[in-house]
Amino acid sequence: MSSLIPKIESQLAALPVPIALQLPDGRRVAQPGSRVTLAFSEWSALAKLAARQIGAIGEAYVEGRVQIEGAMRDLTDAAVGLLPGTPVQTDTGWWSRLLRQAKSRGSHTLHKDAAQVQFHYDVSDDFYALWLDPRRVYSCAYYRTADMSLAQAQEAKLDHICRKLRLQPGERFLDIGSGWGGLLLWAAEHYGVDATGITLSKNQHAHVQGLIAARGLQDRVRVELRDYRTLEETRPFDKISSVGMFEHVGSANMATYFRKIHALLAPGGLVLNHGITSGRLDYQQLGAGMGDFIEKYIFPGGELLHVTHVLRETAAAGLEMVDTENLRPHYARTLWAWSDALEAQLDRAREVLAASAGGARGQAERILRAYRLYLAGSAMSFEQGWISLHQMLSTRPDGRVAVGQMRGAQSVYPFTRDYIYR
Repeated sequence: MSSLIPKIESQLAALPVPIALQLPDGRRVAQPGSRVTLAFSEWSALAKLAARQIGAIGEAYVEGRVQIEGAMRDLTDAAVGLLPGTPVQTDTGWWSRLLRQAKSRGSHTLHKDAAQVQFHYDVSDDFYALWLDPRRVYSCAYYRTADMSLAQAQEAKLDHICRKLRLQPGERFLDIGSGWGGLLLWAAEHYGVDATGITLSKNQHAHVQGLIAARGLQDRVRVELRDYRTLEETRPFDKISSVGMFEHVGSANMATYFRKIHALLAPGGLVLNHGITSGRLDYQQLGAGMGDFIEKYIFPGGELLHVTHVLRETAAAGLEMVDTENLRPHYARTLWAWSDALEAQLDRAREVLAASAGGARGQAERILRAYRLYLAGSAMSFEQGWISLHQMLSTRPDGRVAVGQMRGAQSVYPFTRDYIYR
């Protein structure tokens, strides 16, 4: 293993952030003024570093074979420097595409989707409450002004979505993947809609039911524990939102997803899809082991598609895209806000996770380590442009060419953006 040391020393010298390595035999390899230290207990993990397998180093950290000291922002800057280039893997070969579709189809049954969502979102409500805003909005915020706090930016995002959807009192509103109820309750309380939310998370379902009862909104707000595919189509909704949800749908089910939205949406109505998209056209996953890390520890079954792929499926289902907005740097800032909030209370996070795991401190530590890397690494990925975030507003044309605010609109959309920003 001594042959690794010169190679690693050369890599360290080229990094934008000076780091130090503690080797399994006790030796220390360091750059002057090191701000991050990686302590290795196994040579195999050190070999992964030499091979620039960032995801494997992340796994070794989660499993306790590597220790990390230093700020997460410094760690991610060093990680970018360790990569040989862009980690975005693309593959246009027909066989690879066929295999990905087969994997996607098998990963997104009703049962597997429920299990995968609960794996992530049911970790612990108290854990998420430590680093999310008070409304527990677990999606990209909207920093309308540079001085906004996270809580203010999340409220700005909720209102931005409601404005785009032109919500009106009494309208039937559906939120697919309603999380801890932030958008559902904002729309009901500020825009007077009759709101229905659906989620696959048992924890979120129970939490939102409690909020609805506490606020006396049972007559016009409800949340259901169900898959979007099981929604009845007998009475259409005037407006539909889907925030941070279509990443879990899978490419094989994307056509089914948009056809379902078309069937649930009233003619002339609006739907807003807000979700993470890939930064490359023929995206496979993040390379250098990072995609494998996310699949194993954070979002099993998650799939990212380029915005053009999403919009193609939107159009194929008979929906017309009328406005698309890229919020990529907003998500980088959101994730850093979450990361900083978690880093500020690591001891409390350990206690909360251990309590939710029945006192299993080893399991709690693994979850905490995985989330530390996930939040900071995701912020880095959005900053670098490897992944992105889009809001896509679409209509279901009603065929009434001569009716509406503008002739030919065939929907309530005014075909100007003024109403969003007034």
